[in-house]
Amino acid sequence: MIDFATASARFGLGARPDDIRVSDTRRDLVDQLSRYDSRPAAFASAPTRATVATGLADYLEQTRAYRQQVGNKADLAAPMATGANGAATRESVHQALKTSRKYAGDTARAEYIALVGARANSALQTLAPFVERMVHFWANHFAISIDKLQIIGMGGLLEIEAIRPHVLGTFREMLYAVETHPAMLLYLDQAQSIGPNSHVGLTVAARGRRKVGLNENLAREIMELHTLGVRTGYTQADVIEFARAMTGWSVAGLVRAPMAKFAGADGPSGAFVFAAPLHEPGERTIMGHRYREAGEAQARAVLSDLATSPATANHVATKLARHFTGDTPPPALIARLSTSFLSTGGDLPALYRILIDAPEVNHLGAGKFKTPWDWSISALRAVGTRHVEGQAVAGLMGQLGQPVWKPGSPAGFDDFDASWAGPDALMRRVEAASRIATRVGGAAFDVRTVAANVLPRGGSPATLMAIGRAEGPVEGLSLMLVSPEFMRR
Repeated sequence: MIDFATASARFGLGARPDDIRVSDTRRDLVDQLSRYDSRPAAFASAPTRATVATGLADYLEQTRAYRQQVGNKADLAAPMATGANGAATRESVHQALKTSRKYAGDTARAEYIALVGARANSALQTLAPFVERMVHFWANHFAISIDKLQIIGMGGLLEIEAIRPHVLGTFREMLYAVETHPAMLLYLDQAQSIGPNSHVGLTVAARGRRKVGLNENLAREIMELHTLGVRTGYTQADVIEFARAMTGWSVAGLVRAPMAKFAGADGPSGAFVFAAPLHEPGERTIMGHRYREAGEAQARAVLSDLATSPATANHVATKLARHFTGDTPPPALIARLSTSFLSTGGDLPALYRILIDAPEVNHLGAGKFKTPWDWSISALRAVGTRHVEGQAVAGLMGQLGQPVWKPGSPAGFDDFDASWAGPDALMRRVEAASRIATRVGGAAFDVRTVAANVLPRGGSPATLMAIGRAEGPVEGLSLMLVSPEFMRR
């Protein structure tokens, strides 16, 4: 088995100077499965779903009211009315825009920053860094992005509520939790999806009002990104049928009319609801399987089959193997992971144990190039930091090119070295390393001792020589944080 510092980087989040060095790193990694805390102290003061959803619901209600004042126009930036009512209309629009900016700039942003801080501090303080790494892996697998106003405050809740509690469960359990979470339903517009032949769809069509209908976003991303993977046998017709099965999956209190009166009164704001009046009736045939289930159970039955599909097993196995070995993961490791996935019904700890024992992961090669998040957390751990402010983390991650919960697409952030190892990206890390070393006060460190404790195999002779020749402790600490072996895990 690899040495402690290498294992800490490759499986976990990086070693700390004060870590107790264990000789049996395999046992330590396995023991972390029982040490993991799904709701650690770092999250004690983080915003809750009730707080975030209530604020979002209030904002949406105020926005609807202001829109009604200006003639029920959907576009608040439309040309101003003229005449006697022009001044009142302009004032209403101005107030609506002011409310929107205040919510996005103050309330939602503050909630986002608080959740970023909680995530970072959990990573710095955890007693189970291997499991914490798996939380981050799955959060990127089931990626959402805070590009949308409704998601800013919700961004971290999916990770806290759907990923963390199920990271040691089964893939099916996590899949259910993710796809019914309000952040995912709002991000991919599922909460607004209406079956054309549903009660609401037929009613709206009969009244000749604006067109409403099916949204395929969530169904497509579940099949392409979350389960089966691309080019695995499903067709556009399968996506459409799955989207029909999912109609009615919505969020209480956070959707627009005409859905609001059906999906908004069945629970507290932010709760998952099945709004039957939105559901497309009838049987579905998806990838050759017929689903006769009615209502909410129909999409759940589809999810259950997707969660245990051989294609899903291979897709998940490939991503795990790539994350822990390299851009071109070993076929043998993929095969072992895929076989375990199918034989255990997607038991996640069984997959983690295969990774722990895999010779392909435990070799002494250079390892994967760290993403900005990996590098930042490992750098903070390496200098003994146990608490950071959310704003500082959010700013750092933005500068390094991996803003937290903002990958820009449902595919999440890339897990390929080339995406993070460019010259500009490296220069930004050099600058960040200097700031980190300066902030903690490099003079307080015996840098060569720290390097021996946190660098894989104690650091290469070239790195230790460079540190020894540095002008001072701050410079030496900065050099350690951007050394070739620290950049990789």
